This record gives sequence, structure tokens and C-alpha cells, in this order.
Amino acid sequence: MFDGYRMHDNHQVLITSDEGIVKDIVHINEAGDNVQEFSGILTPGFINCHCHLELSHMKGSIVEKIGLIEFVTRVIKDRHFPEEQIFDAIDKAERQMLDEGIVAVGDICNNQLTIPQKAKGRLYYHNFIEASGFVPQVAETRFERAKDIYDAFSNKLSGNSTYSPLGAGGFNSIVPHAPYSVSEELWKKIIGFADNRVMTMHNQEMAAENELFTKKEGEFLQFYEQLNMDASAFRASGKSSLQTCLPKFLHEQPLILVHNIYTSAEDLAYCQSLSHPPDIYWCFCPNANLYIGGLLPDIDLFIKNNVPIVLGTDSLASNYQLSIVSEMRTLQRNFPFVKLEKLLGWATINGAKALHLGDRLGSFERGKKPGVVLCEATLTGAKRLL
Repeated sequence: MFDGYRMHDNHQVLITSDEGIVKDIVHINEAGDNVQEFSGILTPGFINCHCHLELSHMKGSIVEKIGLIEFVTRVIKDRHFPEEQIFDAIDKAERQMLDEGIVAVGDICNNQLTIPQKAKGRLYYHNFIEASGFVPQVAETRFERAKDIYDAFSNKLSGNSTYSPLGAGGFNSIVPHAPYSVSEELWKKIIGFADNRVMTMHNQEMAAENELFTKKEGEFLQFYEQLNMDASAFRASGKSSLQTCLPKFLHEQPLILVHNIYTSAEDLAYCQSLSHPPDIYWCFCPNANLYIGGLLPDIDLFIKNNVPIVLGTDSLASNYQLSIVSEMRTLQRNFPFVKLEKLLGWATINGAKALHLGDRLGSFERGKKPGVVLCEATLTGAKRLL
């Protein structure tokens, strides 16, 4: 049994109520009758810290390894399907997450299409309403659009007691898409939005992102031209994209940085040098990284710097499944030095803390209702028990 922090031997027994609320972990000699035994690892439910549920209908529509810029272009141009098809794909994708033992999701939202599914209350969601707009002149309209979506989620879900199995309805935030897609004017509106409790941002997915900020050169300039976007107002900072954007966030603000493929040792040192940095969690989506660009972040660098790591699946446009077990298996295959206990901690308690759910999910601690999942010892699958 993995309790969210450490492994227990098979002489320990998890005691829960019929509703799945944790009562205790005791020695088998103290557990009484009716002890159920399973083959595998009992673990708290998994936390998917980065998903795009609204893109589930794009599964298989974008070929692998076309690079981030072409991938983003294809998503922008090809995401429009009949609503019935979109709703059906969202339903199937959520059911897969449930089957794979996921209990909570940090979900990126650019529209309202996932609201009907989320209203069923099957999973806890923190809805990250994404705002983007690199041209300063569109900052006001782009933020107001994000605010309209935020209001729709808040009005249609948060007041609905059936929305979340945790009974709290989830939370919503307005967040920046990525450093390369948000103008200074839009940054100010996003960061100044008072209701943001947890923030997230796509970070350093390709080398060109840092090249843009250090020199105002590289592939993103051609990307802006292709989309008829005027980049003349942008000024290179001479620093990496992360070092440029991190000071914009509020002191000690919870922040999930996603992908981090080109995050360097210098970037990590910069984060640790700030007197009041955001409360950063580093989210990895290895299957999506391999799907889009064929590269993975330097996991060893983050482990050596002792920073909190969490896991995500990204979308079915960039992945073949929404499974945290599959993400762990990919990391285990490519970074065999990472112990299973550490991977499970990233997938459970770290993810719960990143979404500010550490008091309810992520570990087998008394009073919590984290879900109980049976995970194969070889990470070949998972089954929800409670």
C-alpha cells in the first residue's frame, strides 16, 4: 500500500467507511474480520494536473512529432467539430479518466463545452479559463471573453452542490496560456483578477520560446506572421521566457508550470533566488511531449533541485489516452532511476497540494476521501475500488 507519502508492507490494512472516508491504517492483526486482499498496490486516487478535456474530439486528428508551433496552429484551425461529436468525445474521455483512477483534474478551458459533462459531478475539476492575445490592442476583448467563460462556469457549476463529489463544486481561475501568447496589457488584467486562487501556464515547450524572449528571433516570429499578428510591440528582455514572466505573478501565488522541456538549471536557480516567488509546482506530461515534439524534460534536473513535481495528461489531441498510470510508465521507461514511490507521490499528494486539495485528496489520512485505486505493481493499469 502507498499512502500518498510512503510504501507500507502487506501487513498493513486500510480502514475506510462505506463512503470511502479514511478511518485508519492498522496492522492486519488489529484489522478484525472482512479484510479484502488485492494483488497490486493500493494507492489514493490520482490527480491529473493538466488536461484539455474540450479537445477530446481531436484524438488522432493531428499527426505525431510535427512540433509545437504546427501543433498549436492545427488546434486553432481544426478544432471546430459538430457539438454532438464534441460532447460525445468529452463524455468518453471523462469515463476513461474515471476508469484509470483519476479523482481530480486541472482542466484548461477556452469555451463552455465541458460544462454539461462537469455538471454530472463525477470528478472534481479546477477549471483554468485560458486567456491569450499577443497583440496589445486585443487585451480588453480577450480578457472580457475569458471573464464571460469564467462567469458561465461559476454560475452553472460552482453553485451546484452535485457538481463535485467533494461537495464543494470546484474552483475556477483565469490564467495566461503561455509567455509567447500574452501581451503586457493582458498580463495585467489576468494577474489583477481577484478571484484567481490557483494559476497555471504552459512553460518552455520549445527552444524558440526562449529565443523569442532573449533575442526576439526564431520561429515564433514566423508563427505571428502566419496568423497575421503584429509583433512590433514586443520587446525582448534578454532573459528566458520563464525569468521574464515569473515576476508578473503575485508573491507566493500557487502556480502550476506545465511541460518545462527547455527549463534550465539557471531558470531553477532564478526561481529559488526570488525572495517571495510564486508557490510553484512543476507539471510534466511526458506522453504529450513525445507526441508533439519527441522530447522529454530533464527530470533528473528537477529532482536534484528538490522541487515539487506533479503529473498531467494534456489532451487527446496530443495523447492516446488520459491515464496518469501511462504517464508514470513513460517516465519509468525513460528515467529508470526514479523510484516508484516517488512517481506515486507526484501522482497523488503532490497533485492534490498543487490544486489546493491536500486537505481532502492525495493521501490515506484520517477524514479524507481520496478515492482508493488498485494499481498494478508493474504500472500496466489501474482499477478504481472506491
